[in-house]
Amino acid sequence: MISTDTDILATAEAWARDGRSVALATVIETWGSAPRPVGSHLVIDGEGNFLGSVSGGCVEGAVVEEAVDVIAQGQPRTLDFGVADETAWKVGLSCGGRIRVYIEKVN
Repeated sequence: MISTDTDILATAEAWARDGRSVALATVIETWGSAPRPVGSHLVIDGEGNFLGSVSGGCVEGAVVEEAVDVIAQGQPRTLDFGVADETAWKVGLSCGGRIRVYIEKVN
């Protein structure tokens, strides 16, 4: 079962309040057959723990790795995954669509 956006945002807030380093990943654009809609969230802490989904599982690992880096560096970034992208095939996005994911550190 995928957590609701309310659960994910509440978890981000709770983790930050508990002193954990936290990033929030959000689907900001989709094209074609995308596994999750715009606005879907994934919250990640500095140790790689996460809750939520931005892709139904197919690119979560790559997003978690990038989020840990965003937490360490403090600079947000946007990731693009698509079926024509070699990276997408490596991480498993073979649904025929494209997604853009924005990752930012939660302060």
